[in-house]
Amino acid sequence: MPRLSLKAAAPLAALLLTPALVSCSSQELKQPREQGVEKLKAVVEERYDFDPSSFTQGLEVADDGTLYVGTGQVGSSRIYRATPDGQVMASRDIDPGFFGEGLTRVDDHLWQLTWQDGVAIKRDAQTLDELGRTTYEGEGWGVCARDGEVILSDGTSQLRRMDPETLAERERFDVTLNGTEVPRLNELECVGDQIFANVFLTTDIVRIDATTGDVTAVIDASSLPNNAAPDPNNVLNGIAHIPGTEEFYLSGKRWPDLYRVSFQPAAVG
Repeated sequence: MPRLSLKAAAPLAALLLTPALVSCSSQELKQPREQGVEKLKAVVEERYDFDPSSFTQGLEVADDGTLYVGTGQVGSSRIYRATPDGQVMASRDIDPGFFGEGLTRVDDHLWQLTWQDGVAIKRDAQTLDELGRTTYEGEGWGVCARDGEVILSDGTSQLRRMDPETLAERERFDVTLNGTEVPRLNELECVGDQIFANVFLTTDIVRIDATTGDVTAVIDASSLPNNAAPDPNNVLNGIAHIPGTEEFYLSGKRWPDLYRVSFQPAAVG
């Protein structure tokens, strides 16, 4: 999701108290396991240096273990590929009029979203060169790929199923936690039949059944140190599954840290 000052003129506290957001607050996300929703926590296994200038909007691991990183901000959005320890292998600037958002890989190409421009950029997965563009309705926040489809978020409680080759929209579905819609779904990561989404303005990540839209787990990532400069925009953002493991990379907007984490059961009570 883009910077708060562009999203709304209201202060952060007012954003958090609007009726649409109160319907499923951060505190509510941390509630009951008795209805079948797991309560997990992010445990740091290793920390890496990360580029503190990156307004991270999208994060994904390539087949060779390197990272794709997409960043935001009008005039300075880019996409780059780097090793976990920060060695940049390729980098491309985005059209200076665009605000870059999430990204995902589909076979030999990438899709990179823009926030309010309704434009998705198709890129070569190796060189990051632009191959073409397509359009979609409304805002683009996060995106991830699974077998036969791409999943797109737009900051609401709905996710969209898109054609992986054309990004044409097929359908939308609601994401709910114990029957209550979960708003502000942001950066996405698809892992098999599950979708992981961070909830914008919180340190919560929800695990979603990709078929039903039901939240099956709430992951508390509040233990990750946020060492970014003080700024309400510099929040948790960026989820990337590490292939062949049950671990993930997590980072945030302008965070100087990249964390390799595992998701473990949280203490009950």
